Amino acid sequence: MSIARASIDRSLITWILMLTCLMGGIWGFATIGRLEDPAFTIKNAIVITQYPGASAEQVAREVSEPIESEIQKMGEIDFITSSNKPGISRISVNIESTYDGTELPAIWTKLRNRVEDATRNLPSEAARPTVNDNFGDVFGVFYAFTAPGFSDAEVHEISEYLRRELLAVEGVADVALAGLPSEAVYVNARTSIISNLGVSPDAIAGALSQADTRTPAGSFRQNGQDIRIQAPVGSDTVDEIANLTIGVGGDVIDLLDLAQVERDRVEEPAEIIRFQGTEAFTLGVAGKADLNIVDVGKRVDARLAELMRDVPAGVELHPIYQQHVVVDEASNDFLLNLAMSVTIVVLVLAIFMGWRSAVVVGSTLLLTVVGTVFLMAIFGIEMERISLGALIIAMGMLVDNAIVVAEGMQGDMAGGKSARDAAEDVAGKTQTPLLGATVIGIMAFAGIGLSPDATGEFLFSLFAVIGMSLLLSWVLAITATPLLGHYFFKVGSGDAHDPYAGPLFRAYRAVLSGALRVRYLVILALIGVTVVCYMGFAQVKQQFFPDSNTPLFYVHYKLPQGASIHRVSEDMARVEAWLAERDDVVSVATFIGGGATRFMLTYAPEEALPTYGHLIIRTETLEQIPSLRADVEEFGRTALPEGEFRTERLAFGPGGGAPIEARFSGPDPDVLRQLADEAAGVMVGASDRLVDLRTNWRERELTLVPRFADERAKAAGVARDDLAQALQFGTEGVQVGFYREQDRLIPIIMRADSAGGEGAEHLADLPVYSDAAQAYIPVAQITDGFGWEAQNTFLVRRDRVPTISVQAGVPAGENAASVFGQLRGAVEAMDLPEGYALEWGGEYESSTEAQTALGKQLPISLIIMVLISVLLFGKIRQPVIIWLLVPMSVNGVVIGLLGTGLPFSFTALLGLLSLSGMLIKNGIVLVEEIDLVRADGVPFRQAVLDASTSRLRPVVLAAATTILGMIPLLWDAFFASMAVTIMGGLGFASVLTLVAAPVFYYSFFPKERKADAAATA
Repeated sequence: MSIARASIDRSLITWILMLTCLMGGIWGFATIGRLEDPAFTIKNAIVITQYPGASAEQVAREVSEPIESEIQKMGEIDFITSSNKPGISRISVNIESTYDGTELPAIWTKLRNRVEDATRNLPSEAARPTVNDNFGDVFGVFYAFTAPGFSDAEVHEISEYLRRELLAVEGVADVALAGLPSEAVYVNARTSIISNLGVSPDAIAGALSQADTRTPAGSFRQNGQDIRIQAPVGSDTVDEIANLTIGVGGDVIDLLDLAQVERDRVEEPAEIIRFQGTEAFTLGVAGKADLNIVDVGKRVDARLAELMRDVPAGVELHPIYQQHVVVDEASNDFLLNLAMSVTIVVLVLAIFMGWRSAVVVGSTLLLTVVGTVFLMAIFGIEMERISLGALIIAMGMLVDNAIVVAEGMQGDMAGGKSARDAAEDVAGKTQTPLLGATVIGIMAFAGIGLSPDATGEFLFSLFAVIGMSLLLSWVLAITATPLLGHYFFKVGSGDAHDPYAGPLFRAYRAVLSGALRVRYLVILALIGVTVVCYMGFAQVKQQFFPDSNTPLFYVHYKLPQGASIHRVSEDMARVEAWLAERDDVVSVATFIGGGATRFMLTYAPEEALPTYGHLIIRTETLEQIPSLRADVEEFGRTALPEGEFRTERLAFGPGGGAPIEARFSGPDPDVLRQLADEAAGVMVGASDRLVDLRTNWRERELTLVPRFADERAKAAGVARDDLAQALQFGTEGVQVGFYREQDRLIPIIMRADSAGGEGAEHLADLPVYSDAAQAYIPVAQITDGFGWEAQNTFLVRRDRVPTISVQAGVPAGENAASVFGQLRGAVEAMDLPEGYALEWGGEYESSTEAQTALGKQLPISLIIMVLISVLLFGKIRQPVIIWLLVPMSVNGVVIGLLGTGLPFSFTALLGLLSLSGMLIKNGIVLVEEIDLVRADGVPFRQAVLDASTSRLRPVVLAAATTILGMIPLLWDAFFASMAVTIMGGLGFASVLTLVAAPVFYYSFFPKERKADAAATA
C-alpha cells in the first residue's frame, strides 16, 4: 500500500500528524526563544597589559612581543593584532573560524595558560596581563540615565542600586554600567613648604597609603573560644585624611600644613557619556543564552518601572536600544507577512484551481509552517531575522509539493477515479521525484549553512529551517494533501474529459510546438540572452551585507593624537546642539573616549581613545536617515575641520571595519608611514568616490623629552626614576592609595600645587627629592633642558609585524565593491621595498573569506545534488538537461536587480541558491513526467507536448504564489535584494522550465525524433 493511499485508509494517523503540527506549532510560537539576530560566536579575546611610563614602541617591543610570541604557538589562532599606546598593550586574539562556541572555553583556558607563561618574560614594571574573553557579550536592553543636580557619589549609589536589583531579574545574565563620573581625592602638596622642610614624598605617600588599609590584627583564645581582634578603623572620610600626621626627623607634622586635600572629579576621565546633551551613565542588560529575549526584556522593563518609583525624583530613564521591542515587532511583522503570503497563495490557487484546491493546498502550507516552528522549538533554533526569513524563502518550495499532488489528484478524480486510486496513482508517480527534488533544494543551502566561518554560523538557521520545512512539506504533501483532497475534491462522471483543453493550455501547447520546430533558434536565443545577462551582471552593484532596517546611524569623530578628551567633548557638544534643532532626530546618545557598550551582536565598539567621539543618532523612520546623514556630514566637516568626521550606517551580519582597507606590513614604522601616504595618493588618483581617507596609526604625537644629565644627577644622588616620579608629581600626580566609600575605591592622588597649569614652563623648577642628600634639588640642575619629539603613540601590529592600514569609506549610496575595483590595480602596482607586503582588508576581505568558506562547501553540495539527479533517472541525458537550465537562472536575477537598482548582496546570493533549487525541482518533475508519458507508449513529440502541458499549471502556480509571496519582503532592508532576486529569477526560470527544458529534451534525443517522424510519415 502506498503512503498516499494509507493516509486516507488510516486517516486517524494522518489526523494525528496534522494536529501534532498544528498544536505543536502553537506551543512553539509560545515557547520558542526569540532574538534579533542569530547568535554567532565572536571568536575573539582581548589581553590588556599595563606598562606605566613606557613609550608605544617600548610597549610593543617589551610587552606585546613576548605575549604575542607565546600566544602564536596555539594551533587554534587565526591571527593576532595588537595596538600599543604609551603605557598600555592591547592584544586582540582571533580564533580560527572552524571552532564553534562549545570549544571556546577550553581554548580560552589554553590562552590564559600561554599568557601566564609569557608573564615571566615581561619587565618587572609591567602589570599582570588580564584576559577578557567576554568581549562578545551583547547587552541588548540598553538605557541611558540622566541625574542632573545629583552629586557624583549619589550617581554611583543610584547606578549600583539599579544594577544590583536588575541582576536579580529572572533571565538576566549580566548588567554593565558605563559613563559613571570618576572621582579622586587630590592631595595638592605645597612644593615650597615640603622643599624647605625636606619632607620626603615617600613619607607623605606612606601615610596616605595606610590611611584606610585592611590589616589583620590577630585573635586570641578565651574560655575555649577564639576571639578575633578588629584592626583599628582607618581614616574613612576626606576630612580625616586631611587631618593625618606625618613623622619627619622625629617631628610630627600635620598634612594640612603641607598640602590641601580635596575630593573632585578626575581632570582627564576615561570616558564621557551624554544623552540629549545631558550628562548620563548607561546601563546595559544581557539576557541568558537560549532564552526568549522578549520575555527577559519585558521583565527588565517591568522591574525598572518599579525601581524608578524608588529612586529620587529627577533621575530619568532614556532607552537607547531595546532589543526585545525590536524582536517583538519583527515577530509580529513576520506573522503579518506570513499571513499575507498564505492569503496570497490561497487567492491565487482559488482563482486558477478553484476554492477546493485552495483550501487543500493552503491548509497543507499552513500545517507545514506551524509544524516547522514546532521543530524549531524542539531543536532549539530561535526565532530571529534569518530563521523567519528562511520560512518565507521556502514558501515557494513548500507550496510546490502540495500543488503537484493536489493538481494531479483533482485531475484524476475529475476523470472518474476514486480519491484513493487518484492519490495512489499521483503519489506513485511523483513522490520519489519530489523527494529527490526536495533534497536537492535543501542541498542548495548546505554550502552556506555548513560553512565553518562566522557567516556560516550567522546563517546556519537558514539551512536548518529550510531543510526541516522542505522535508516536512514533502511528508505532508503525500499524507495530509491526499486526505484533504479526499474530503474536498469531487469525483467526476468518468466521461472523456480533457483537463488541458482550456485556452491557456492550448496557447501554451501551440507556442511550445512552434519552439520545438525551431528548437535551434530557441537554444541560440537562450544562449544569447544568457551571455548578455552575464555581461549585465557586471553592472549590478555588489554588497556584502545590507544596511540595517533599524533607524539608527553613527557619527565617528577623531581629533589628532594628543588632543584632550575635553576638547572632543566640546566639539561633540556643537554637533549635539545642531542636532537638537532638527525635527527628524528622535534622540542622540554621545560617547566620548570610546564606543558604546555592545548593544547589538553586529555592533563593534571602537577601541578606547581620548581623541574619539561617537554619536548614536535615532530617527523616526529609515527614510529620514539619508538626508539627515548628508546634512550631519556637511555640518561636521565644515564646523570641525581639524578632526576626522564621518558617519556610518548600521549593517546586518558579521563584518565591520572600513569598507576599503589596504594593510601594509614591514619592520620600519617610518617606511610604513611613507607607504601609507603613497597609497593614499594612489587611491585618490584612481577613484573620485572615496571619502574619509585615513590610517589606523593616526598622527604622530608631540612628546616632551627631558635631557637627563647623568653626571650631575649621579653627583646629586638622583636616578632617572626619581626624575620621572617628580615630573609625574608635578603634572598628573602620583596615585598613593585608595579612599573607601562603601564598595567603591576612590584613588588618592598626590601632586604638586602647580600641577594642572598650562604649558611646561614650571617643570624646570619642580623639586626632585634625593635620598642621598636628604634634600630637594630642582629639575633644572639634573637636566640639560627639554626637547620636543614627534613619536608614534598608536602602533598596530598584526601577527607580530608592524602593520599600518589605509582606510577609506564610500559616499552614501555608493557601492564599495565597485570603488575597490577602480583602485585595486593601482595600489597593487606600487613598488614595495623588500620585506614589506600588502594585504587587502575591509569589505573585500570579509566577502572573500565568506565566499572562500562557501566555495569549500559548495562542491560537496553540488556533487550530492548531481548524484541525486542522476540516481533519480538512472540515466545521464535527463540530469544534463536539467542542469543546463541552472546557469540561465541568472538572467531574471540580473534583469530584476538592474531594474530596481538594488545590489547583489549576500542575501541575494541566498535567493539565487533558492532559485536554483526551485528550478532544478521543477525541471526534475517535468522531465520525469515526459519519461512517464513516453513509457505509456505515447509518440515522442506528443509525449513532450502532453507532459509539458500537464506541468503548466503547477509550474505557473508555484511561480506565481512564490513571486507574490515575496512582496511583503520588498520593504525589509535585509531581504529586499533577495526578494527581487527570487521574483525576477523565478519569472524567467518559469520560462526556462516550460520552454527551454522541453526544447532541450527534444533536442537531446535525435533517434527518438527520427523514429517519431518515420512513424508519422
